[in-house]
Parts: sequence; structure tokens; C-alpha cells
Amino acid sequence: MRADLERLGRYDEHRVRQRLRDSFSTRHTSIIMTDGELAGCVTVRPSEGRQWLEHFYLAPHRQGQGLGSAVLRTVLERTDAQGMTVALNVLRGSAARRLYARHGFVLESQDAIDVFMVRPPGGRADAHA
Repeated sequence: MRADLERLGRYDEHRVRQRLRDSFSTRHTSIIMTDGELAGCVTVRPSEGRQWLEHFYLAPHRQGQGLGSAVLRTVLERTDAQGMTVALNVLRGSAARRLYARHGFVLESQDAIDVFMVRPPGGRADAHA
């Protein structure tokens, strides 16, 4: 995420750490392990009648190997079973946006920094009004 924030001229180490402190929830966060090694984490937090996908981080050496898609599929299977819409925000220009689009997320809104995306249960974009 640092590279994307630097690209947008928005990287501030203190602000990044404070954002994580302010929004991190151990109750809703899962760690991602592969080959006995910590590979990342993901938070799925209920709020406003949705599940918010947040803090989805993979170690750089674990990216590009299909792990992110596998984790996302697992998360979406659970939210689909609950009949829940999933929402997230991603930085403008982030490569992660393509991952989310492949899994049924569609644009809800955007600003100069963030792109907000949603995925209705089952990935049916027409179900989102």
C-alpha cells in the first residue's frame, strides 16, 4: 500500500499507523498462513448492514501467486452464505482493484484518493441498487 500512497502523494508514516490503530479489530481479523509462515491478514467487519473488507494485506513475496484470490473466494463464500453485501475501498490506481473486479465488485463511488466498491451476495451487480 505504501507504493500506492506515495504515487498519490499521500504517504505519511504517522497517518498510516494511526489509521491502522483506529480501525483495526482483532475480533474481525484473520491471519493468513501458508507453508507455516505468516503471509498476511484480512478483516471482515460488519457495519451499516454490510460486511466491510479491510486490511487485506499479503507479504510482497506472496503476491501474484493466487493466494489473494483464494482468500477472497473464501471470504465471499462466507458472506454469500449470510446473504451479505461486501464493501471495500481501494486507492485509485491500485492493482488490487482488478482483483476485486474479477470477484464481482463494482464501483459504488470514488473521490480523489479512494475508490469504493461493493459486491452484492453472489456477485450479482444487478442486485445492488
